[in-house]
Amino acid sequence: PQSLARYIAAKGSVCVDGISLTVNAVEGADFELNIVPHTLVETTMGEFRPGRRFNLEVDIIARYLERLLLGDAAGSEPQGVTWELLQRCGFGPGTE
Repeated sequence: PQSLARYIAAKGSVCVDGISLTVNAVEGADFELNIVPHTLVETTMGEFRPGRRFNLEVDIIARYLERLLLGDAAGSEPQGVTWELLQRCGFGPGTE
């Protein structure tokens, strides 16, 4: 879904029905996976058919980074490193 696209990055990972896979490429909300024969045999993935619904989990690190940089949904202030913090510490444009 479009709402998860921002959490999917090339060389990152996704989990499809509990099967962890590496993302090869991303374009917009679409992403590509390579599935090796061993994965098809040793998991339920070999039984997947077009149109089947499945559970998709995205990279937890991407979700943590978003929360760290943007704050949580409750409206709390962002924690950790922000652009404002970097500028106050002498980093960024105009702080040479």
